[in-house]
Amino acid sequence: MQYVIARSSRLGNRTINQDRVAALERDNTVMLVLGDGLGGKAGGEVAAQVMVDTIANAFKRVPLPISNPKEFLTDVLHLAHHAVIAAGKKVDPPINPGTTAVLCLVQDGSAWWAHVGDSRLYLFRGGVPIYRTRDHSFVEKLVERGHLSNDDRSTHPLRNYMTRCIGLSNSVPEVSVSNEVALHAGDVIMLCSDGMWEPIDEMQLGMKLLDGRLSDALDKLAQQAEEINYPSSDNISAVAIQIMSLQLIGRAINDGIDKQVAHAAQLDPVENAIDVIEQTFKLYEHEMK
Repeated sequence: MQYVIARSSRLGNRTINQDRVAALERDNTVMLVLGDGLGGKAGGEVAAQVMVDTIANAFKRVPLPISNPKEFLTDVLHLAHHAVIAAGKKVDPPINPGTTAVLCLVQDGSAWWAHVGDSRLYLFRGGVPIYRTRDHSFVEKLVERGHLSNDDRSTHPLRNYMTRCIGLSNSVPEVSVSNEVALHAGDVIMLCSDGMWEPIDEMQLGMKLLDGRLSDALDKLAQQAEEINYPSSDNISAVAIQIMSLQLIGRAINDGIDKQVAHAAQLDPVENAIDVIEQTFKLYEHEMK
C-alpha cells in the first residue's frame, strides 16, 4: 500500500491548544489518532495527550496485522479512558480532565475507525463524503430527530455538550466502531476536531483536499476555518491519509506525489457518481435492514 499522510493544527483564538494528533506507522499499517481536550474543564490538553500516548504505546506492542481491529480499537479507547482518569488523580489538587477521541486503523487495503465525542472522521472518494462519524453530542441527537436543522447546530447554546467522552468520570464510555471498509486508490480519510468541521461544509472539505498536495490542502482548510470563525475560532486540528495505491510494494509518504493521486481521483463524473452511490449503500446497508 502506498499512501500520503498530512496533519495540521492551529491555535485559533484560544490561549492554549488542547488538540492532539498523531500518525503512527508500522510495517505498512497506519493508525491515525486525534483528540480534542474538553474546554471549560481543567486539563483538557493533558487528557488529549494521555489518550494519544496510551494508544501509541498499545499500537507499538500489538502483533501485526491486527487480527480483530474492532476489538482492538474499543480496548485501546477504554485503556485510554482509565489512563486519563488516573492522570487526573495524580494532579494536586486532583482534576477530572476529558477529551474526545477518534481513531482510524488502515491495514491490508481496508480501514476501521472508532470514536467517542464530537471529533469526526470523514471518508472522501472522488471528493465526495461517503461516510462521516456521528457526533456523541446533544445537538447531534436534535438534528437526527429533526428538532434542529444542520445549519443551526453551530449557534445552539448546548452545541458543546458531549454525551460521551474519554475521561471526566469513572463510567467507561460506549465506543462507536465501524465495520471493515475496503479502500480505493485516491480515497482520503480525514480526522478532525470541531474547529475544522463546524465552519466548513463537508463537500467543500472533500473537494479542497484534492486540490494539490495533501499537506498544503489541509493547511489551507485549517486557515480558512480559523478565518471564518474569527475572532472566536476554536483550536483547529486534522490528520489525513490519502491512498496512492493498494499494491503491496511498500509505503509512500513523499507528499510530492499527491498530484498523481488527485489526478487519479478525478474520475468521469457519471462513473464517479454511480460508484459513490454504490459504496454509500454498502456502508449504510446494516442501518437499512
